[in-house]
Amino acid sequence: MVERSLGVEEEFLVVDPDSRMMAARAGQVIAEASPVLGERVGPEFTDMQVETRTAPCGPATEILDQLTYARRELAAAAARAGAGVVASGSPVRGNVAPATITQGERQQRGDATFRALHDEVTVCAMHAHVHAPDRDRAVLLSNHLRPRLPLLVALAANSPFWCGRDTGYASWRSVGLQRWPVAGPPPHFRSARHYDETVARLLDTGALVDEGTLWWDIRLSHSLPTLEVRAADVPQSASTSALIAALVRALVREADAAVDRGDSGPEPSPELLRVAYWRAARDGLDGDHLDPLTGALRPVRTVLTELFARLGPYLGEDLPPASDWLRELLTAGGGAARQRASAARGLTAVVDDLLVATAEGGAAPAVVGAG
Repeated sequence: MVERSLGVEEEFLVVDPDSRMMAARAGQVIAEASPVLGERVGPEFTDMQVETRTAPCGPATEILDQLTYARRELAAAAARAGAGVVASGSPVRGNVAPATITQGERQQRGDATFRALHDEVTVCAMHAHVHAPDRDRAVLLSNHLRPRLPLLVALAANSPFWCGRDTGYASWRSVGLQRWPVAGPPPHFRSARHYDETVARLLDTGALVDEGTLWWDIRLSHSLPTLEVRAADVPQSASTSALIAALVRALVREADAAVDRGDSGPEPSPELLRVAYWRAARDGLDGDHLDPLTGALRPVRTVLTELFARLGPYLGEDLPPASDWLRELLTAGGGAARQRASAARGLTAVVDDLLVATAEGGAAPAVVGAG
């Protein structure tokens, strides 16, 4: 089995701890956190967002340790800056349109290119980077992961609210991203050359500012020797991020075995893949998963449980902790369900509960009825 190191990025929203509204204080939070976290903390697209990142890790337990530490230090830094940070894929309260984009020539080109799309760019994701220095192999691995992307969307769904409104979706972030010219599942690629030619054509059309605005849910990192999987909302708990990272690496290892057999990856129907994304974003962990290869509908929870059982050999030493994290998630309920449970006490309570969950880095209490 190929040994592949793993790194994780998590994005967080900055809020005012008194009003619980969105707050443009990312710069202050980063300034307070940098002496402790160093290069593991940095800016995101707007000044209402902060990103943390792990070093390359081996076991998924190491990922969890780094994520938990970063969340706690970031929350403490935010408090010193008179702010708070929350792990939510979308803003619960406050106005973010137009977004307060960070300053720079690249951002100005983005404003000119994407225009009102930037108004709703204040969303937060979790990215898993799997070491994949062979770019030809990496795109074949991407082909194999494409049909699994809707399942990752459902597993991580944690953005039911948008600026004071319940959208009716579990992952509104995923829905909003589909409006961008280059987003969602990537194409099926034959080789790294095919990938590079496609990116070059997209740049020529003006649909991208640079490779950093490739918002595919799997892409070759433009700065690291990794395959970057970007489908997930940032989860409420660090253990769910570690679970997703472990699952992604196991899927990559499974794909390694298929590539070794000469299998370049399935080509699901674009129509079914699109609908599978939509259903996953709408219903999250408590919905039905549409298999984009067969069209079969089955409960997400059942599909996840069976997938973990099958991936045991590829999870390796991650199997025991990842199994615990999966049980924890299925018991506590998905992020969207937990946010809605908090909303029974008002949207201020949603932010309050997110502040606590983010700072502690752990799981929230179980949602009543989340069996």
